[in-house]
Amino acid sequence: MVRDLIDLHIHVGGAVAPHILWSIAHQQGFKLPVKNYFDFVELITSRPGKVGSLDDYLKILHTWTEKIQSSPSAIERSVYEVIGKEYRGSRVTQIELRFNPMKRNLSSELDLDHIIHAALRGMDRAVLEYGVKVGLIFCLAREFDHKLNSIIVEKAIKYRNRGVYGIDLAGTERDAMEHKPTLAQYEDLYARARKGGLKCTVHTGETAGTGAEGLMAVVEKLKPNRIGHGIRAAYDESAMKVLRENNITLELCPTSNIHTKAVEGLKELQHIMQTFWDRKVKFTINTDGPYLLETDMRREIEIVESNGLLTTEQVDQALAWAREASFIPA
Repeated sequence: MVRDLIDLHIHVGGAVAPHILWSIAHQQGFKLPVKNYFDFVELITSRPGKVGSLDDYLKILHTWTEKIQSSPSAIERSVYEVIGKEYRGSRVTQIELRFNPMKRNLSSELDLDHIIHAALRGMDRAVLEYGVKVGLIFCLAREFDHKLNSIIVEKAIKYRNRGVYGIDLAGTERDAMEHKPTLAQYEDLYARARKGGLKCTVHTGETAGTGAEGLMAVVEKLKPNRIGHGIRAAYDESAMKVLRENNITLELCPTSNIHTKAVEGLKELQHIMQTFWDRKVKFTINTDGPYLLETDMRREIEIVESNGLLTTEQVDQALAWAREASFIPA
């Protein structure tokens, strides 16, 4: 049986095929450090051994893929290509794409609304052609100041009726804000987003840098609907109780966690997933960055099932939880 799949956690920066990025880069006259296409593929791809941490992984995004996508025409094509490829390759019929529009406007050299409109055009084209359900999530950045993140929240609210359904907070978990008074600066941003009709998710609990304690602080202060990754909660009963009582769904990304060394391997990932299952913590399975990680939703499901991380019935339940937790209106 071929399942219709759903991906709630996929970054545009890690989801565009290398040949498309190569084409966009040349079309825009983008100066690349390599002249050969296959060297370019190596440059923008994460592999075990090449990437040793979350910071290494993010460096590829921030240095190359996001910059190449930094124009209205580039982001329009990127969003369009991601949706079509995920449907054709993995039968992903519902997808929530996330990106930071401010990291696509070349430090304010380009108009932010033009970037957003272009992304929406790419989304609309793909929806028309493939009939999939799609929504956008705007990522706030941990390294941005309050003023810049506030602008992103306002833009997300402004385009809520055009298909922007939520906000996220992404970035390095090194020197994490979860354990500092600076967490408070995000409280009003998340409150404003909720009041504006948006749903909320947060990258946290992915590494020991935030841990279960940081995840619980995020739940208390920011009140998210979902959490990106959140795997450290599996080692803390109090954190799992908080997730369960607040009906928060986790966005798990198996291959990503292995590449970034957030987990030691499949055995630890199995322990994490089964612990969440046993404690009745809802979770979903996602790609994070398909091309950056050389994966797709079909492969993520195969990894989980063929290695005994979850049974077929448990995978089906995770997919059902994903549809329940989706920010896209029914």
